[in-house]
Amino acid sequence: MLVDGALLLDLTPGAAFAAARAGRSLGGVRQVLLSHPHNGPAVEVPAGLPQPGRVPDGRELALLTGHRVRAVAMDSPGTGYAVTGPDGQRLLYLPPGGAPAGLEEGAVGMYDMVVADVVRRPDALAKLRAVGAVGPTTDVVAVHLDHDVPPGAELRRQLAAAGARAVPDGATLVVGAYEDVPDVPRRTLVVGGARSGKSVEAERRLEAFPDVLYVATGGTRGGDTEWAERVAAHRERRPGSWRTTETCDLVPLLAVDGAPLLIDCLSLWLTDAMDSVGAWDDAVWADGGERALRERVRELTDAVRATRRTVVAVSNEVGSGIVPATASGRRYRDELGRLNAAFAGECEQVVLVVAGQALVLRG
Repeated sequence: MLVDGALLLDLTPGAAFAAARAGRSLGGVRQVLLSHPHNGPAVEVPAGLPQPGRVPDGRELALLTGHRVRAVAMDSPGTGYAVTGPDGQRLLYLPPGGAPAGLEEGAVGMYDMVVADVVRRPDALAKLRAVGAVGPTTDVVAVHLDHDVPPGAELRRQLAAAGARAVPDGATLVVGAYEDVPDVPRRTLVVGGARSGKSVEAERRLEAFPDVLYVATGGTRGGDTEWAERVAAHRERRPGSWRTTETCDLVPLLAVDGAPLLIDCLSLWLTDAMDSVGAWDDAVWADGGERALRERVRELTDAVRATRRTVVAVSNEVGSGIVPATASGRRYRDELGRLNAAFAGECEQVVLVVAGQALVLRG
C-alpha cells in the first residue's frame, strides 16, 4: 500500500512494476515499513527505496512529509500501523491474520479508513467497533485476500454484510471519502431448509460486530440429548464476546435500543406462539385461536418495523417439501409461510440458503 507517494506499507516482489501499472512512481517514497508477521523471503528492494524496517509497538515515527506513523500492537505476530496525514485524515493498516490488542474505548478515536484482513479476522472489526475506532463512515477495505476467498459476487456480498469492500490491485483510494462505504442491512431474514447452512450464514453476518445478543427461541428441552448437542454446536461457533438469552418474548427486545440481535429462530418462536393460543385444537383455533395468532404475528412485525437495532433473524422454509400428513402439520406449515412473508416484508435484505449457498432475494 502506497500512502501519498511517501510511505510504502509492506514490500512484495515487483513493487516497482505494480506501481508503474497503476500510474504511480516510487521515487518519492521516504519510508518502507513491514507489517507481516515475518520478514518473509528475501525481496529485492527497488533502486532508490530506503531499506524496509519495522516500528516497535507503541512507538511513533514522524516523516518529513508531515505524516505520523504509530505502531499498533497486535494479538498475533505482526505490526499494525496507524497513519495520520498532514491534513489529519487517519488510516489504520493491519497485517494478515491480525487484530489490534489492548484497545480501550475512546482511546484512539475513529479512523477514516481501515485496511485489514476482514475475511479471516472479522473479529478485528468487532473490536474496533466496540471502542469507537470504526464508525458508520469508516471506509473498511479488505486486503490480504488469497485463493481461499469465495468468488467475486459472493465475496462482495459477505464483505458488504460486514460494512467492508474489496478493491482491485492498483486502485486509488481517497481517505475520508465514504461514499463507497456499503450500507449494512439493518434488518435481515435468512431462510432455508434443515442443515442448509442458514444459521452459519446468519452468524457470519454479525461476526464483525461487537456485543451481539444471540436470542435462542428453542429452550433447553431437558432430557433431549440430541437437542442439547445441537445447541452446544451452535454455542461453540459463536464469538466469545456474544451474549445469549433464551426467550420467545421478542417484542420487548426489539423495542429498546441496544446491541445487534441474532434471532434463531422464528420457526421455534411460531411453535411457542401456536402453543400459547391453542392452535393445535381445531375448536380453539376456530374460536379465537387463529385471531390471537394473527395478532401475535402482527405485534412482532410491527416491532421489527419500528426497531432501531440491527436484526438478523433465521427461519425454516418448510413449504417446499412433502405435504404434512396431519392437519396440525399443515396448519404449522401454512402459518410459518405467512410469518416468513410478513417478517420478510419488514426487512431490507432477505436471503435464501440452499446447500450452503446464499441467494439474495432482496437487497
